[in-house]
Amino acid sequence: MPTTVKDEFFDRDLSWLSFNERVLEEASRADVPLLERINFLSIYSSNLDEFYRVRMPVLLALEKLSRKEKNNISISDDLLENANQAIRNQQQEYGKALRETIIPQLRAHKINFIYGVDIPEELCKEVRRYFLSQVLAFLQPVNLADAKSSFFPNNNELYFLINLIEDGELQTIILNIPSNNLPRFYKIEKGEETFIVFLDDIIRNNFDILFKDAEITGCFSFKITRTAEIDLKDEYAGNLAEQIEKQLQKRDFGLATRFLHQPGVPEVTMEFIKDKLNLQKANIVEGGRYHNLKDLSSFPANDKSLKNQSWPKINYPEVVKEKSLHEEILQKDMLVNPPYQSYDSVLRFFNEAATDKQVEEIYVTLYRVASDSKIVNALISAAKNGKKVFVLVELKARFDEANNIKWAKKMKEAGVDIVYSVTALKVHAKIALVKRAVDNRKVYTGLFATGNFNETTANFYTDHILMTAHQGMLREMELLFMFLAKRVKPTDPDLIKFEYLLVAQFNLQQTFVNLINREILNASIGEKASIIIKLNNLEEKILIAKLYEASQAGVKIELIIRGICRLIPGVKGMSDHIKVVRIVDRYLEHGRVFVFHNQGDEEIYLGSADWMNRNIYRRIEVCFPIFSEEIKAEIKSILKLQLLDNVKAVEINDKMINIPVVTKHKPTQSQYRIYELLKEKYNV
Repeated sequence: MPTTVKDEFFDRDLSWLSFNERVLEEASRADVPLLERINFLSIYSSNLDEFYRVRMPVLLALEKLSRKEKNNISISDDLLENANQAIRNQQQEYGKALRETIIPQLRAHKINFIYGVDIPEELCKEVRRYFLSQVLAFLQPVNLADAKSSFFPNNNELYFLINLIEDGELQTIILNIPSNNLPRFYKIEKGEETFIVFLDDIIRNNFDILFKDAEITGCFSFKITRTAEIDLKDEYAGNLAEQIEKQLQKRDFGLATRFLHQPGVPEVTMEFIKDKLNLQKANIVEGGRYHNLKDLSSFPANDKSLKNQSWPKINYPEVVKEKSLHEEILQKDMLVNPPYQSYDSVLRFFNEAATDKQVEEIYVTLYRVASDSKIVNALISAAKNGKKVFVLVELKARFDEANNIKWAKKMKEAGVDIVYSVTALKVHAKIALVKRAVDNRKVYTGLFATGNFNETTANFYTDHILMTAHQGMLREMELLFMFLAKRVKPTDPDLIKFEYLLVAQFNLQQTFVNLINREILNASIGEKASIIIKLNNLEEKILIAKLYEASQAGVKIELIIRGICRLIPGVKGMSDHIKVVRIVDRYLEHGRVFVFHNQGDEEIYLGSADWMNRNIYRRIEVCFPIFSEEIKAEIKSILKLQLLDNVKAVEINDKMINIPVVTKHKPTQSQYRIYELLKEKYNV
């Protein structure tokens, strides 16, 4: 993925593939427990599937449009090939890690993963029993030559393409691999040995039952990946939930973007299948014997010695007898840092509000809702307890649309006032407001978060949640909720003034520009000037250009970017003073943090907004200031450990290569050190 110094920006898709390469590296590291390495293979595979569903359709469309005259669209001539080559290289590393390292090490622990070889004879009787009693009922062979048969391969589901001869006639059969109905892996215990067999191989091993009188001349596994985009017009009228439900029904019938197949498919069979399954526009990708290896997340081995050491959750704030969380928040701001700290305090915030007689109104935005959401159940109880509950539900949260619609309907039935964001405007802010009537006055408490109000993802996403009674910030939150209830795009952002909050499409981008400009000014007069920013993704060109300008002025800039990074660091005369690191460890780095030196009087913001085009221009995002000196110190301590990480961090160089961090100081694994820091602080 070459980049020359004349370029000002990395390509966003190649950068994302570089991030997924970093995920894959964890599967080969000797310091990662064996079963955790298998999990990283699963994460890599899941990420790549999403890339083919979401980004590959864009690359294919851009390449096609760039060849047409009379348009302003241009992409690098070799962009698509570079992306495909990067994926091919990573797939080779994937297979190497699995075959040469992970499987032999599993065997050393008496776990025999049957991968790419015939099922051992000693297991065949047990496998046949399982096939006859559990698997056979789900198999549905389709003869493609039969004019009466119709077949449409579902998105990312598994199939066999089988060539066979029956009664002297060549036939091409498609057979489903029912991994959505049955476990992908079957475990057999024999004495001290454990054997783990693919469902795919169990079916292969019993073809003689399905095709009794046929000669099988070839069998090749495959899957088809389809575009995941939902086509909604930028309109404000109509029932958005109904529109999205209709589109969800169509999603799995979208354009095929990838035909992933086992090697060895004869050319004549390939042409036949491309014609039958309408694959002319799909990427034809040769893979391995097995697909959907994201299923490795359910790998049925439970040896705790082969997993990460458990880190018990830190309870903060502690439950104080005869004192509500509301009263504690009134005394001081508090910061919760999941998954290091327990999410119970967030659940407690909503639960207490649902039953507190003083609470009159609750407002919250929901972007990705847990499948069994305790927060939503608290909101339903609050409505049934006579409180006004206003919930803005984002229905366009990709791959969570159906779950969000389900919960929205339940809340609406319970009397919750549900508002959906408009089709042209996603609401990505993570905010909650509770209004109490106390001694004839209104008292507000609220939550500002960098991640979703989702107790499931809080177990593995690193985020920050501010619990505050800062009435100025919360009044502005109330103002934002009033605007969101109108379900209109901001036509005149100046009509709503925010003094404390940074809100995308109102003042967020310009405020960040101003904050960077101040550091540039300080550097120009010889003062110390520095910026630390942590994001999931960095794409938006105006803000990147402003960081380049700051670097050229001598501002020290340290960036912690998990995924996409279009900024090119370390280029002489452009970004000499910019360092970019990426951290991949047991938890998914997810918090957004912004620190501006300001001549020693540091300004710190947290928030929901990445610096991407969609976040800056098409969403409602909220970033919020930190006023508590204690919380500021905690955030700076966390960032310091992340910038010192030389175990799980890599530095991104000007060629977009993940370079291991090499320093003279002792090994520092930031996530472990952060956990120890918080344990010590909160006396666990």
